[in-house]
This record gives sequence, structure tokens and C-alpha cells, in this order.
Amino acid sequence: MSIKDYKKYTPENFIGKTPKELGYFFPAEFTTHKATWLSWPHKELSWPGKIEKIYLPYAKFIAELTKGELVNINVVSVEMKEFALTYIKKTIANLDKINFYIHPTNDAWCRDHGPAFLINPGAVKYKKAIVNWEYNAWGNKYPPYDLDNQIPLCIAKENRLPVFSPGIIMEGGAVEFNGKGTVLTSKSCLLNKNRNPKLSQSEIEKYLKDYYGVEQVLWIEEGIIGDDTDGHIDDTVRFINEDTVLTVVEANPEDENYNILQNNLSQLKRMKLLNGKSLKVIELPMPKPVFYQGERLPASYANFYIANASVIVPIYNCENDTIALEIIQEHFPGRKVIGIDSTDIIWGLGSFHCLSQQEPAI
Repeated sequence: MSIKDYKKYTPENFIGKTPKELGYFFPAEFTTHKATWLSWPHKELSWPGKIEKIYLPYAKFIAELTKGELVNINVVSVEMKEFALTYIKKTIANLDKINFYIHPTNDAWCRDHGPAFLINPGAVKYKKAIVNWEYNAWGNKYPPYDLDNQIPLCIAKENRLPVFSPGIIMEGGAVEFNGKGTVLTSKSCLLNKNRNPKLSQSEIEKYLKDYYGVEQVLWIEEGIIGDDTDGHIDDTVRFINEDTVLTVVEANPEDENYNILQNNLSQLKRMKLLNGKSLKVIELPMPKPVFYQGERLPASYANFYIANASVIVPIYNCENDTIALEIIQEHFPGRKVIGIDSTDIIWGLGSFHCLSQQEPAI
């Protein structure tokens, strides 16, 4: 399938128009989902020497999701589906809530290669649509990625949804939404020349506004050490309601993340939303540094996933796990906060938010 094919299942009156012009927008993650989309992990190079250790915690993640929503899983083949089920059946997952789709992928990071679902509650017919951003594996770091780049179109076709194709590189982990017209992102990622070298900051902002249906773009400077995405926002700052964020801070002044996160914190505290009010900022600790084979990994409690019934948080077997879970639970009174060991998963340089993409209910 190619980008040209989107015209086969996109209404004629959508061609040449942006989602914003038609009334579509990207809803906040904390609003109700129809489903969560995943791509089953199978790339040994993403977890060299460890891939067999990630399947059970990944299956536990799926089990938690099934408590409140459907889980749609992209797999390469029927054989991969059966392999996945051998691990999922070891958990308390509700198998009736799980659907498999033969959508071959190169890798597992569905937040970045998966579809960006938009909604338009006022639409007569197409209340949901997909933005088909281009994907180049974080600046061509991990080729091949041709199969991953096709996933939004595969899912659009499967669900007969209209598609908007901006033609530029964008990743789901690079953007964070409050659902009320604001998107947060980081300069180190979206302004990196390995993504869209011909676009200025103002041009990128226009794409964000036109294709995510937002009015305001707020920028922090950079991401945490070890993050090979060049600073995805989902490792540092997360909206938990329309005017509040949780942001990670490092307590140890000697840690290499300390100044980075203090600078981000200072920037967040100066930000104002569309209504003129200051952004509310809640501090979340960082875990103790996680190393594997001498490499500093991007372990962060901010890479949680907000599901319908729960908030699923990566934990790392350290004293800050309990503190982080308590802070997150305090700010999600209607959901149960669940910690799942991500010590092995983080060797892939991402965790539960990076692995998932929500489909809104409408």
C-alpha cells in the first residue's frame, strides 16, 4: 500500500483540506478510548540479548488494558499471533477484548509508527479520521522502517476511515495534548535536522496546528539522557488534565539529567494556556539511573500510559517507584495506578507509552 491509496477511502470533499479546516482534532489521552493499538515485539535488535525477557511484562501490560478497553495488536503472521497468545494466556487478560491484525511491522514502537486518531464530534458521517504522518525511525537510525510507515494506512483501510497525509516526519511520542487546543513538544526532537531539515520552527508549528487541530504549541528544550528519539516529550512531561502536567525532575545535582530537567521545569512554570492561565506543574521523581552493558537507559516514570480503567507506569525496582506511583495515583483518583517492571523493556529505549497508541471512543 502507498500514500496514493488513501484517496480510495478518503471522501472527495476531504482532499486538499486540513483536519483543522474540517473540524477534526487530536483528543487528550485521558479521555475515553475505544481501544489501544500495539505492534507485537519481534525485532531482536531492539532488545539485543533480552527480547525473550520482555514478553511477559508486555503481556501483563496487555492484561491491564483489557480491564477497560479493546486491545488491537498488529502481528506479522498467524504464527506470531499464536506465539503472542502463549504469553498473554499466562496473565489474567480478557481474551475476548483482544483482536489481532495481520499488519506486518519492522518494530514494536506503535506510539511513533501507529495512526494518529482524530475526532470530529459534530461530523454527520466521519466522526473519526487518521493522520498518516511519515515515519523514518527517529532520523533514519534504525532501518528498515518501510513496514512501520504503512501501519496508519493499514489501520485506516481496515476501519474505513478517512486519511490525511501531511507528507512530513512526525512521531506520536514527540507530542502531548491537553485536548483543549494545546500541544506540548520539545525543540531537541522536532527541530532536529534528521526529521524535517527544510522546515522552520514556525512551519512545523503550522503543521501541528493544521493536522492535530490545535491552536497553541508550547516548547520545552530537550529530553533525558539515553533517549535515542532526540528528546520525546513522553519521557519528560505529560498532561493529566487540560491545565495540569506531571513532569520528571532529578533530585541529584550530580546526575547528568539534573540541569536538563531543571531547565524544562523552569520553562513549564512560565507557560500560559490559551485561557491565559499558568500551566499547573506537578513534579515527579526520576528513578535511580538504569544501566545495561554500560549504557545509560532512558528510564522515566513519565512514560506511563493512561488507559480507561488504569494508569500503567513503568517501574525499575528502586526506592522511587513507590513515591512515583503514589504521586500519579493522587492525580488519577478515578483510575487504578499499576506499576509493571520495565527493567528489561527499557533496554529497547522505550516503555509502555512508547509501545502503545490510543484510539478514541466516539
